[in-house]
Amino acid sequence: MAGWAKTRTRVKIAINLFIPYLEHIKIFSWLPLLQLRLKKLHTTADITNMSMLEDAKKQLDAAFKYANIDPESWERLQYPHKTLQVALPIRLDDGTLRMYKALRCQYDSTLGPTKGGIRFHEYVSRDEIEALAFWMTFKCACIKVPFGGAKGGVCVNPRSLSHRELERLSKAYIDAFADFIGPDEDIPAPDMYTDERVMGWMYSEYRKIKGGHPRDIITGKPVALGGIEGRKSATGYGGFFVLDYLLKNHRWKFKVPPQDELTIAVQGFGQVGYWFSEICYRNGFKIIGASNEYGGTYDSHGLNIPACRRTLDKSDSKEWGHGEKITNEELLSMDVDILVPAAIENVITKDNADNIKAKIVLEMANGPTTNVADEMLRDKGVVMIPDILANAGGVVVSYFEWLQNRSAEYKSVEKTQKDLKDKMEYATNRTLVRHMEYDVPMRTAAYILALKRINDANECLGNKDYFAFS
Repeated sequence: MAGWAKTRTRVKIAINLFIPYLEHIKIFSWLPLLQLRLKKLHTTADITNMSMLEDAKKQLDAAFKYANIDPESWERLQYPHKTLQVALPIRLDDGTLRMYKALRCQYDSTLGPTKGGIRFHEYVSRDEIEALAFWMTFKCACIKVPFGGAKGGVCVNPRSLSHRELERLSKAYIDAFADFIGPDEDIPAPDMYTDERVMGWMYSEYRKIKGGHPRDIITGKPVALGGIEGRKSATGYGGFFVLDYLLKNHRWKFKVPPQDELTIAVQGFGQVGYWFSEICYRNGFKIIGASNEYGGTYDSHGLNIPACRRTLDKSDSKEWGHGEKITNEELLSMDVDILVPAAIENVITKDNADNIKAKIVLEMANGPTTNVADEMLRDKGVVMIPDILANAGGVVVSYFEWLQNRSAEYKSVEKTQKDLKDKMEYATNRTLVRHMEYDVPMRTAAYILALKRINDANECLGNKDYFAFS
């Protein structure tokens, strides 16, 4: 490492010495980008425990040389625009006062008001929230909806709260962030351990504070409060539409068997994993393994997904009632054609990547694969369908709900699902075009697409070249 550090320093000094003589020559217009990259290298190369946000930003690196973006756009995307952290005082049912850390990050608003969910989880941190807002920024750009990226959360174990305590916490969050969000500024939505009822409480509190009927402030609400039919299943269904399009049009590239022989394992059987499994089941795909936080189940003949859901609901998610019991680690290493991580971040790491046997990994969770594991899987020939494409169905239907609330023209569930399918297939096709044009992985192709769209919007406002020669 010492030798590398010396070499890096010498290169940086040499570049800085020669840049004043070269920057006026057109062929060296890439030098500001090189300076920026060297600066980033200098500040992060010696960090042994890279933050989640820094790790997320490294996914941009491979797309950098293909996107042909302006240095100013690249610089803007290195930092979140706004992050607000507060403490929420909540009176519990027994009279105890408890303080809960709450956050909201608006990462980038170049393409429109920021959009992102609010999660209730005991491990919520600023680093995680900013990384998730970063991913949402590129998800919206990749899928071509007019939003930037945001994310919010409260550090709490929601299962320890009564319904009354959960309501108070939900309303306290909006009370604290009411001036930070808005229908044209930042639009929250449900996320991990928040649902349409929580969104309804939040909408009710925002309405009480601001007045009127601002239904476009929050998406994922109950239908009776301006929600849209089909929102609950949107992320899972969107992932299916991506996979189905790829298999129907490009099966030869992925070296997988016909549909009746195809096998799938789903890690995470919550809102995303269940609805993905449900639409797969209805369309004749065979789910042979599934798991949740308590463990999983396996059946080589295929699981009855609706029956699994009914049994899990009766047993508070602890008993599957079908198939053989397996662990989450055993599920990840199953010999299947398609592996679907649909739970939380960083479940596929350098420690278990060698055990992955699937030919395709469809990322339905946010950031389920670390960068090191991603490289290891690519070296093995595994096709990675990235999260910013695969799990974008939720934000697409949230966009439809936002439009519905602004126009007061309501969509049927059939129309919502048809429009979702069209949107996901369009984004998949555009990603595939770049995948084949540049001969890069699907993840890199998706980031090229997103970077270009953000850069185009930034360049409309002018850059250094424009203002220097005016």
